Amino acid sequence: MPDLQPVSFKSDRLLAGWLAYLESLHPKTIALGLERAAQARQRLNLDPDFPIITVGGTNGKGSVCAMLESMLHAAGYRVGCYTSPHLLHYNERVRIAKQQANDAELCASFEKIEQVRDNIPLTYFEFGTLAAMQCFIQHKVDVAILEVGLGGRLDAVNVFDNDCAVVTNVDIDHTDYLGGTREQIAFEKAGIFRKGKVAICADTDVPQAIIEHAEKIGAQFWRIGREFGFEEDLLPSPAGGRGIEGEGGGDVASAISISQPLTLALSRLRERGQNQKQWNFRSKVGTRNVLPYPALRGAFQLDNASAALAALDAMKECLPVSMEAVRRGLVEVQLAGRFQFVPGRPMLILDVAHNPHAARSLAQNLASLPSCTHTWAVFAMLKDKDIAGVAAALDPHIDTWLVAGIDAPRGATADALAQVLRQGKVRGEIQTFKNIAGALCYGCNAAGENDRIAAFGSFYTVAGVMAEKGLQVS
Repeated sequence: MPDLQPVSFKSDRLLAGWLAYLESLHPKTIALGLERAAQARQRLNLDPDFPIITVGGTNGKGSVCAMLESMLHAAGYRVGCYTSPHLLHYNERVRIAKQQANDAELCASFEKIEQVRDNIPLTYFEFGTLAAMQCFIQHKVDVAILEVGLGGRLDAVNVFDNDCAVVTNVDIDHTDYLGGTREQIAFEKAGIFRKGKVAICADTDVPQAIIEHAEKIGAQFWRIGREFGFEEDLLPSPAGGRGIEGEGGGDVASAISISQPLTLALSRLRERGQNQKQWNFRSKVGTRNVLPYPALRGAFQLDNASAALAALDAMKECLPVSMEAVRRGLVEVQLAGRFQFVPGRPMLILDVAHNPHAARSLAQNLASLPSCTHTWAVFAMLKDKDIAGVAAALDPHIDTWLVAGIDAPRGATADALAQVLRQGKVRGEIQTFKNIAGALCYGCNAAGENDRIAAFGSFYTVAGVMAEKGLQVS
């Protein structure tokens, strides 16, 4: 282990200073293992007395967490939600009652951990996970939703036992840490399952490792298409039409007409006079019919919504949620950077897709939109990701690649990205830019009113575009 000289600790440190300090404590950005976090948790006496839902998977974790948070909040519960990474501000990671934790309470939590950790070299993520749980306990939340950072079995959130675990899907990613095969990765993700508790998998092609691990530990295993699932219905309205441009292009942003108005958003969707979609959910517990499509756009959002509803059904005895709360939660859910449309012309779409599985989903979503004259990509990625796989998935849908570098230790340079694109023989023109702001500026100036710009490849990419556009994460 190399020598490390952490920046000095000061109890009056502001949040930015704390975050810089946390980055210096461990020689590795990522260091899987539960021993450090478990020791610190014991010293802090962090023993939550509220239910915990842990969410893992390759993609869709953030969407499932956001839907659970939205529906439980609509049901009147005080919800703590811990997710990562953030886009613009660290506070996004810790939410209580759908409000981001403020700087003061995060700093106070960090200081408490610092006072007891002694010689434990906690990673940035471990420190943050413990701080989030401290905030949840202090605020006496009714339920906590914890998103796995990486893998599951050895991820810091796994030091807290859950009452229900969700694995959204399993694909190849983070092979340096989780293994090079889908089965190896699946085993790591199944590590969040608990004996006697409901373990949910929303992958239609369930890896054998997940099935075997659930059986081995005695978890109650629910899989999509068996113990729970969904079906879609489409009710044409008198006005006809294919959907609302800028509201998901006729994809999943439409909502079914239901017996009584729930929110202004739902009412406005009804008044559009477009096709109205609905879907039905079933599980071992029962059915929930005539559901509005989630406000999150995307090809796999019904899979994610079904996983969230399965978790609610699993927790029904201690966290009952009414149909009205489910409907309201689905139409009000928000999550930045997931097939997010930015109002204006040309159309700007933000998506954090950073692996082939997510890129295939983005490609499907782009294909579902009305045709346009030209599609521009603002593209930047981390160098340890499958750049070629992401490019191949989106190649048919991109006319011009505006390739930018990411100024971070793991960031790929624009030239390196362009080389991968050329080697993959993408059909579109390739232009390189030093940074994301430069690529976006060029695209906005060059694109016609009826063109679209898709910014994707990393959380850094979306964050860079949001910062340039002055957007905020609610």
